[in-house]
Amino acid sequence: MNCKINRNAAKVLKQMLESEEAEGKMVRVYVTLDHGDHAHYEVKLDTPTDHDEIVKTDKGIDVLLDKREPFLDGVWIRYFYVPQAQAGFDITNSSKGHHNH
Repeated sequence: MNCKINRNAAKVLKQMLESEEAEGKMVRVYVTLDHGDHAHYEVKLDTPTDHDEIVKTDKGIDVLLDKREPFLDGVWIRYFYVPQAQAGFDITNSSKGHHNH
């Protein structure tokens, strides 16, 4: 499985991993909604399960991806600081389709 992270996302994820509630946890990307041809994603801190693959990224952050979920292979985690808007993560997978709502 593959996962890419941009610099802004790496910075925010490292801050999440340094928090007290992150002790013993890792970054997990998961599917919140599957539309058949594309999916919606979220990120959270979690512990590995038997169904996970730990994917090493070029930004030094390991990401948990559930091997049973095909929409997770190839995800790209980006974080944007947007003036006058809510900053946040944008997680996409161009190899699995993309749709804006």
